[in-house]
Amino acid sequence: MECRILVVDDHEEFRSLARALLESEGFEVVGDAADGQQALDCVARLLPDVVLLDIQLPGIDGFAIADRLAAAGSTAPCVVLISSRTASAYRRRLAVAPVRGFLSKADLTGPALRRLLSTG
Repeated sequence: MECRILVVDDHEEFRSLARALLESEGFEVVGDAADGQQALDCVARLLPDVVLLDIQLPGIDGFAIADRLAAAGSTAPCVVLISSRTASAYRRRLAVAPVRGFLSKADLTGPALRRLLSTG
């Protein structure tokens, strides 16, 4: 399964670890971004299939970015939200967010991401 991923997180160390982990699991990481505006710019330029998007970002949060990306309609990438917090911390917002799903950072693995992506 060829899958082009953009990793968005404000912590450089996490972006590097996520890239290494996902690439070792067969994903193609096409870029990374440290904040919401960079994420929007990278999506327009790199055209990823999936955006792995941290919820808590400086400036525009992950939910707002997901809303903006979803507005692109059929050309929008699939969005998977991530956080160091659990899904229960965001339960209401996750229920209405235009995203494929949520993974805690501690649970991020290639197989977990593939399962989430295959449910859509």
